[in-house]
Amino acid sequence: MSETPIGSVADSTAWIVIPLYNEASVIGDVITSLLPHFPNVVCVDDGSTDGSADVAAHAGAHLVRHPVNLGQGAALQTGIEYALTHSSCEYIVTFDADGQHRIEDAMEMLELARSEDVAIVFGSRFLDDRTDPGWVKKVVLKTAIRVTNLTTGMKLTDAHNGLRVIRRDAAESIDLKQDRMAHATEIVLELGRTGLPWREHPVELLYTDYSKGKGQSVLNSVNILVDLVVR
Repeated sequence: MSETPIGSVADSTAWIVIPLYNEASVIGDVITSLLPHFPNVVCVDDGSTDGSADVAAHAGAHLVRHPVNLGQGAALQTGIEYALTHSSCEYIVTFDADGQHRIEDAMEMLELARSEDVAIVFGSRFLDDRTDPGWVKKVVLKTAIRVTNLTTGMKLTDAHNGLRVIRRDAAESIDLKQDRMAHATEIVLELGRTGLPWREHPVELLYTDYSKGKGQSVLNSVNILVDLVVR
């Protein structure tokens, strides 16, 4: 596998997969920021009603559409399957559409995967103190971590972080069925079952005015709790 030092030429062997739902105001900037480093960005538009798909396509992403909203898990599965159809894909990087992830973190995680020959790198906002999710979300996330670790047998410090690096052999084992926040536990379970080596890497999540304005912090916390109870 080819090696691409951080900050040098664009890496065509790592495919970015972004689930996309009603993020028209930010997705263009997310894609244009990624493309100089990762020329293969796949957006799976999950039934958006605000023109997100058109913005993503205009920005230069590969675009796959769901005609109706199927949930983030389904969008991830579609994007992973699409990326794997391309022989150039050695790694998949899952990345959120709302601008909360840092490209630098994705690049460092990819370098870690290559330098230490690990198949999966999970991003964790709890390995350092750069990210402050707020006390409500922190309590919910810590609860989700405990439940996920009990369910999967893994020992992660951050179970609901959308930034992941997944080597091709690990990605080929993923078959997500859960649609909402429960997919985050399901993907950990399926990756853990591969028996392939994994690591965590500290990342910073950027809680922007945009995401706070959408109420994502509180809403996602409620969604996580609901899914933990229902599933």
